[in-house]
Amino acid sequence: MSRKPVPVNIADRLAGFSELWSQKTVAVLNDYEVKLAKLHGEFVWHSHEDTDELFLVISGRLTIQLRVGDVTLAPGELFVVPRGVEHCPVAEEETAILLFEPAGTMNTGDAGGPMTKAAELVQPH
Repeated sequence: MSRKPVPVNIADRLAGFSELWSQKTVAVLNDYEVKLAKLHGEFVWHSHEDTDELFLVISGRLTIQLRVGDVTLAPGELFVVPRGVEHCPVAEEETAILLFEPAGTMNTGDAGGPMTKAAELVQPH
């Protein structure tokens, strides 16, 4: 039995959670996850040795600190952090982002620590 195809409404999915720095998987494409997250404050410096990481800002502003200089993103802008590049996301205001990365990629990469959380599936509310 097949189900009717339904688009992912990003605003609806963002309204379904309030946790900060907690990635929510909203779609899967091959071996990749499309994730949403809400950010505020500073994350941890980390890198992902085996994968690039795509950040797309939906609302707010995100600064991705890199050792070679910062990249600041406004709504509608994206940046790809290349694999192995140490970075630290910072959001001075609450910011909603979309991430695209291989399934199972941990949010803190090689850093680990108390901010490490596996992505959770978020359903429409």
